[in-house]
Amino acid sequence: MCWSATADLVAGAGVGAVGVVCVALVRGRRDLPLAALPLLLGAHQIVESVVWSSGGGSGPATVAWAVIALPVLAVWVPAGVLCAAQPHARTRLVVLLAVGVATAAPLAHGLATGPVTAEIRGRTVGYTIDLSHPVLLVAGYLLATVGSLLLSADRRLELLGILTAVGALTCWTLWRLEFVSTWCAFAAVCSVMLLGWVRARPTAASTPFRHPAAAQPKHPKGD
Repeated sequence: MCWSATADLVAGAGVGAVGVVCVALVRGRRDLPLAALPLLLGAHQIVESVVWSSGGGSGPATVAWAVIALPVLAVWVPAGVLCAAQPHARTRLVVLLAVGVATAAPLAHGLATGPVTAEIRGRTVGYTIDLSHPVLLVAGYLLATVGSLLLSADRRLELLGILTAVGALTCWTLWRLEFVSTWCAFAAVCSVMLLGWVRARPTAASTPFRHPAAAQPKHPKGD
């Protein structure tokens, strides 16, 4: 979320451009879901620019914004981290992905069955969604998303997890005070960090496959 339709549109285009570069630089297919995250975040900002332009309400843009922000990200982030993780970290990340799926299910149900409305509040947009057990859902959401980054066993992703936790708290506080919405700036910083992560990833192994028999030393035939 940004503080105006124009800011959301510009930020969305910028974050999306970073996402294009991330995807273009991917060295391994397992890194692709996480590398493509800025594309999703950029689209999210552009969708909200439509919410701003329409004056809020409960139209398709509002629902699309909520779908991306809630159930989609709750699964996308832990799934992307799991795909890119080293084998020794995957067991705990599977658990966090399961938490994300378990959290996304009631979120998706709530969006499908209840009203989703947006209200322009100065330089912020307030979204109203009727969800049961919201505290539990928020806890599951944060555990799946931030937790997967922190437990990724990847130094850059762990740093991104710390930034996500601190940045989300700061942005949420400013948003709750209806002072200004800074989520778009936060998304931009996270996207740049993901670009650094993509560039630092090792090149996928390109050594051609050899049958074990081919590795046996060849002995000259005797007389």
